[in-house]
Amino acid sequence: MLTFIIYLIGTLAYSTRIVGIRTGRIAVSFAVFNVFVLIQRTANTIQAPLLAKTIENGINTGNSGNLLYIFRWIIFSITLATIAGAVLMPTFIKVFDKLVTSFSAYRSLPKLMIHAFSKSGIEQFRNSISIPKRENLSELRNFRKTPKKVILLNVIAFSISSVSVLSSLYAGCLSPNLRTTCSTLASVVNSVSTIFMVIFIDPYLSMMTDDVIKGECTELEFNRCIIFIVAGLIVGSILAQFILVSASNLIVIIAKLI
Repeated sequence: MLTFIIYLIGTLAYSTRIVGIRTGRIAVSFAVFNVFVLIQRTANTIQAPLLAKTIENGINTGNSGNLLYIFRWIIFSITLATIAGAVLMPTFIKVFDKLVTSFSAYRSLPKLMIHAFSKSGIEQFRNSISIPKRENLSELRNFRKTPKKVILLNVIAFSISSVSVLSSLYAGCLSPNLRTTCSTLASVVNSVSTIFMVIFIDPYLSMMTDDVIKGECTELEFNRCIIFIVAGLIVGSILAQFILVSASNLIVIIAKLI
Protein backbone atom coordinates (compact mmCIF):
# COMPACT_ATOMS: atom_id res chain seq x y z
CA MET A 1 0.00 0.00 0.00
CA LEU A 2 2.86 2.37 0.85
CA THR A 3 4.57 1.60 -2.47
CA PHE A 4 1.29 2.20 -4.32
CA ILE A 5 0.83 5.61 -2.67
CA ILE A 6 4.49 6.61 -3.30
CA TYR A 7 4.38 5.89 -7.03
CA LEU A 8 0.84 7.20 -7.47
CA ILE A 9 2.06 10.57 -6.17
CA GLY A 10 5.09 10.41 -8.46
CA THR A 11 2.94 9.73 -11.52
CA LEU A 12 0.38 12.43 -10.71
CA ALA A 13 3.18 14.97 -10.27
CA TYR A 14 3.51 15.12 -14.07
CA SER A 15 0.04 16.69 -14.15
CA THR A 16 1.52 19.90 -12.77
CA ARG A 17 3.65 20.35 -15.90
CA ILE A 18 0.53 20.37 -18.08
CA VAL A 19 -1.11 22.79 -15.63
CA GLY A 20 1.90 25.10 -15.87
CA ILE A 21 1.39 25.34 -19.64
CA ARG A 22 -2.36 25.89 -19.38
CA THR A 23 -2.22 28.52 -16.64
CA GLY A 24 1.02 30.19 -17.72
CA ARG A 25 2.25 29.96 -14.11
CA ILE A 26 5.31 27.87 -14.90
CA ALA A 27 7.37 28.64 -11.78
CA VAL A 28 4.47 28.05 -9.38
CA SER A 29 3.53 24.81 -11.13
CA PHE A 30 7.11 23.56 -10.89
CA ALA A 31 7.13 24.48 -7.19
CA VAL A 32 4.05 22.29 -6.68
CA PHE A 33 5.75 19.56 -8.76
CA ASN A 34 8.81 19.71 -6.49
CA VAL A 35 6.61 19.38 -3.39
CA PHE A 36 5.10 16.15 -4.71
CA VAL A 37 8.52 14.79 -5.70
CA LEU A 38 9.78 15.63 -2.20
CA ILE A 39 6.85 13.73 -0.66
CA GLN A 40 7.57 10.74 -2.89
CA ARG A 41 11.28 10.62 -2.09
CA THR A 42 10.69 11.11 1.65
CA ALA A 43 8.22 8.22 1.62
CA ASN A 44 10.87 6.12 -0.16
CA THR A 45 13.21 6.59 2.81
CA ILE A 46 10.49 5.14 5.07
CA GLN A 47 9.96 2.21 2.73
CA ALA A 48 13.59 1.02 2.78
CA PRO A 49 13.82 0.22 6.54
CA LEU A 50 10.49 -1.65 6.39
CA LEU A 51 11.80 -3.82 3.56
CA ALA A 52 15.14 -4.30 5.32
CA LYS A 53 13.25 -5.63 8.34
CA THR A 54 11.50 -8.12 6.04
CA ILE A 55 14.90 -9.30 4.77
CA GLU A 56 16.22 -9.72 8.33
CA ASN A 57 13.19 -11.76 9.37
CA GLY A 58 13.46 -13.93 6.24
CA ILE A 59 17.14 -14.70 6.88
CA ASN A 60 16.64 -15.34 10.60
CA THR A 61 13.74 -17.72 10.06
CA GLY A 62 15.36 -19.42 7.06
CA ASN A 63 12.37 -18.46 4.92
CA SER A 64 14.20 -16.17 2.51
CA GLY A 65 12.87 -18.03 -0.53
CA ASN A 66 9.55 -16.18 -0.31
CA LEU A 67 11.23 -12.76 -0.43
CA LEU A 68 11.50 -12.74 -4.23
CA TYR A 69 7.77 -13.48 -4.41
CA ILE A 70 7.08 -10.54 -2.05
CA PHE A 71 9.32 -8.20 -4.03
CA ARG A 72 7.56 -9.09 -7.28
CA TRP A 73 4.25 -8.15 -5.67
CA ILE A 74 5.78 -4.83 -4.61
CA ILE A 75 6.88 -4.13 -8.19
CA PHE A 76 3.40 -5.14 -9.37
CA SER A 77 1.98 -2.50 -7.01
CA ILE A 78 4.22 0.05 -8.77
CA THR A 79 2.66 -0.94 -12.09
CA LEU A 80 -0.84 -0.60 -10.61
CA ALA A 81 0.07 2.80 -9.15
CA THR A 82 1.34 4.16 -12.48
CA ILE A 83 -1.77 2.89 -14.28
CA ALA A 84 -3.99 4.45 -11.60
CA GLY A 85 -2.02 7.69 -11.88
CA ALA A 86 -2.51 7.73 -15.65
CA VAL A 87 -6.28 7.23 -15.23
CA LEU A 88 -6.49 9.93 -12.54
CA MET A 89 -4.43 12.51 -14.45
CA PRO A 90 -7.42 14.33 -16.02
CA THR A 91 -8.93 14.75 -12.54
CA PHE A 92 -5.70 15.96 -10.95
CA ILE A 93 -4.95 18.33 -13.82
CA LYS A 94 -8.14 20.15 -12.83
CA VAL A 95 -7.25 19.86 -9.13
CA PHE A 96 -3.70 21.20 -9.64
CA ASP A 97 -5.10 23.97 -11.83
CA LYS A 98 -7.12 25.17 -8.84
CA LEU A 99 -4.17 24.58 -6.47
CA VAL A 100 -1.85 26.74 -8.58
CA THR A 101 -4.46 29.49 -8.78
CA SER A 102 -5.09 29.24 -5.02
CA PHE A 103 -1.36 29.28 -4.29
CA SER A 104 -1.14 32.68 -5.95
CA ALA A 105 -3.80 33.90 -3.50
CA TYR A 106 -2.54 32.20 -0.31
CA ARG A 107 1.20 32.45 -1.13
CA SER A 108 1.90 29.77 1.48
CA LEU A 109 2.04 25.99 1.07
CA PRO A 110 0.82 25.23 4.63
CA LYS A 111 -2.22 27.52 4.14
CA LEU A 112 -2.81 25.92 0.75
CA MET A 113 -2.78 22.42 2.28
CA ILE A 114 -5.25 23.51 4.97
CA HIS A 115 -7.53 24.88 2.25
CA ALA A 116 -7.19 21.63 0.26
CA PHE A 117 -8.61 19.60 3.15
CA SER A 118 -11.31 22.12 4.03
CA LYS A 119 -14.96 21.63 3.10
CA SER A 120 -14.68 23.89 0.04
CA GLY A 121 -11.43 22.19 -1.03
CA ILE A 122 -13.04 18.74 -0.86
CA GLU A 123 -16.03 20.05 -2.82
CA GLN A 124 -13.72 21.41 -5.51
CA PHE A 125 -12.01 18.01 -5.73
CA ARG A 126 -15.38 16.29 -6.12
CA ASN A 127 -16.32 18.64 -8.97
CA SER A 128 -12.98 17.98 -10.69
CA ILE A 129 -13.44 14.22 -11.06
CA SER A 130 -13.23 13.21 -14.73
CA ILE A 131 -12.04 10.31 -16.89
CA PRO A 132 -9.42 10.26 -19.68
CA LYS A 133 -10.79 11.43 -23.02
CA ARG A 134 -10.66 9.10 -25.99
CA GLU A 135 -8.87 11.68 -28.13
CA ASN A 136 -6.06 11.90 -25.55
CA LEU A 137 -5.62 8.12 -25.57
CA SER A 138 -5.56 8.17 -29.38
CA GLU A 139 -2.40 10.31 -29.16
CA LEU A 140 -0.52 7.13 -28.23
CA ARG A 141 -0.89 6.05 -31.86
CA ASN A 142 0.92 9.15 -33.09
CA PHE A 143 4.45 7.95 -32.33
CA ARG A 144 6.23 9.72 -35.18
CA LYS A 145 6.56 13.16 -33.57
CA THR A 146 7.54 11.87 -30.13
CA PRO A 147 11.08 12.09 -28.68
CA LYS A 148 11.82 8.35 -28.87
CA LYS A 149 15.24 8.56 -27.21
CA VAL A 150 13.87 10.56 -24.27
CA ILE A 151 10.99 8.11 -23.81
CA LEU A 152 13.37 5.14 -23.96
CA LEU A 153 15.67 6.75 -21.40
CA ASN A 154 12.63 7.44 -19.22
CA VAL A 155 11.63 3.75 -19.38
CA ILE A 156 15.16 2.65 -18.43
CA ALA A 157 15.48 5.24 -15.64
CA PHE A 158 12.14 4.30 -14.09
CA SER A 159 12.84 0.56 -14.27
CA ILE A 160 16.16 1.14 -12.47
CA SER A 161 14.60 3.35 -9.78
CA SER A 162 11.81 0.79 -9.28
CA VAL A 163 14.30 -1.96 -8.40
CA SER A 164 17.07 0.11 -6.80
CA VAL A 165 16.05 -0.57 -3.19
CA LEU A 166 14.53 -3.99 -3.86
CA SER A 167 17.52 -5.36 -5.79
CA SER A 168 20.03 -4.17 -3.19
CA LEU A 169 18.00 -5.73 -0.37
CA TYR A 170 17.50 -8.98 -2.27
CA ALA A 171 21.24 -9.02 -3.02
CA GLY A 172 21.78 -8.97 0.73
CA CYS A 173 19.54 -12.01 0.93
CA LEU A 174 21.57 -13.79 -1.76
CA SER A 175 24.81 -12.96 0.06
CA PRO A 176 23.97 -12.46 3.78
CA ASN A 177 27.61 -11.86 4.78
CA LEU A 178 27.65 -8.80 2.46
CA ARG A 179 24.12 -7.54 3.07
CA THR A 180 25.26 -4.27 4.69
CA THR A 181 27.43 -3.46 1.68
CA CYS A 182 24.64 -4.48 -0.70
CA SER A 183 22.05 -2.31 1.07
CA THR A 184 24.30 0.77 0.89
CA LEU A 185 24.62 0.26 -2.87
CA ALA A 186 20.90 1.11 -3.23
CA SER A 187 21.73 4.82 -3.27
CA VAL A 188 24.35 4.21 -5.98
CA VAL A 189 21.86 2.34 -8.16
CA ASN A 190 19.19 4.98 -7.56
CA SER A 191 21.62 7.77 -8.45
CA VAL A 192 21.96 6.24 -11.94
CA SER A 193 18.25 6.75 -12.60
CA THR A 194 18.42 10.22 -11.03
CA ILE A 195 21.25 11.17 -13.41
CA PHE A 196 19.15 9.98 -16.36
CA MET A 197 16.23 12.10 -15.16
CA VAL A 198 18.26 15.24 -14.38
CA ILE A 199 20.49 15.21 -17.47
CA PHE A 200 18.16 13.95 -20.20
CA ILE A 201 14.44 13.94 -19.28
CA ASP A 202 13.82 16.99 -17.07
CA PRO A 203 15.83 19.38 -19.31
CA TYR A 204 13.94 18.14 -22.38
CA LEU A 205 10.57 18.80 -20.72
CA SER A 206 11.80 22.22 -19.60
CA MET A 207 12.89 23.08 -23.16
CA MET A 208 9.52 21.92 -24.49
CA THR A 209 7.82 24.14 -21.92
CA ASP A 210 9.83 27.14 -23.15
CA ASP A 211 9.00 26.23 -26.77
CA VAL A 212 5.27 26.23 -25.97
CA ILE A 213 5.55 29.62 -24.29
CA LYS A 214 7.43 31.01 -27.34
CA GLY A 215 4.92 29.44 -29.75
CA GLU A 216 7.46 27.07 -31.32
CA CYS A 217 5.62 24.02 -29.97
CA THR A 218 1.90 23.41 -29.54
CA GLU A 219 0.23 22.51 -26.27
CA LEU A 220 -1.04 19.33 -27.95
CA GLU A 221 2.53 18.22 -28.71
CA PHE A 222 3.57 18.90 -25.11
CA ASN A 223 0.58 16.95 -23.75
CA ARG A 224 1.41 14.09 -26.14
CA CYS A 225 4.95 14.00 -24.75
CA ILE A 226 3.64 13.83 -21.17
CA ILE A 227 1.26 11.02 -22.16
CA PHE A 228 4.19 9.03 -23.56
CA ILE A 229 6.31 9.81 -20.48
CA VAL A 230 3.59 8.41 -18.20
CA ALA A 231 3.11 5.40 -20.52
CA GLY A 232 6.87 4.91 -20.22
CA LEU A 233 6.50 4.69 -16.44
CA ILE A 234 4.08 1.80 -16.87
CA VAL A 235 6.41 0.02 -19.30
CA GLY A 236 9.39 0.69 -17.02
CA SER A 237 7.64 -0.87 -14.02
CA ILE A 238 6.89 -3.97 -16.08
CA LEU A 239 10.51 -4.11 -17.24
CA ALA A 240 11.58 -3.94 -13.58
CA GLN A 241 10.10 -7.43 -13.05
CA PHE A 242 12.59 -8.84 -15.55
CA ILE A 243 15.72 -7.06 -14.27
CA LEU A 244 15.16 -7.56 -10.52
CA VAL A 245 17.16 -10.80 -10.17
CA SER A 246 19.86 -9.74 -12.65
CA ALA A 247 20.31 -6.41 -10.85
CA SER A 248 20.56 -8.25 -7.50
CA ASN A 249 23.25 -10.58 -8.84
CA LEU A 250 25.15 -7.61 -10.27
CA ILE A 251 25.06 -5.86 -6.90
CA VAL A 252 26.42 -8.98 -5.21
CA ILE A 253 29.32 -9.03 -7.71
CA ILE A 254 30.04 -5.31 -7.10
CA ALA A 255 29.86 -5.84 -3.31
CA LYS A 256 32.47 -8.61 -3.57
CA LEU A 257 34.75 -6.52 -5.77
CA ILE A 258 34.80 -3.48 -3.46
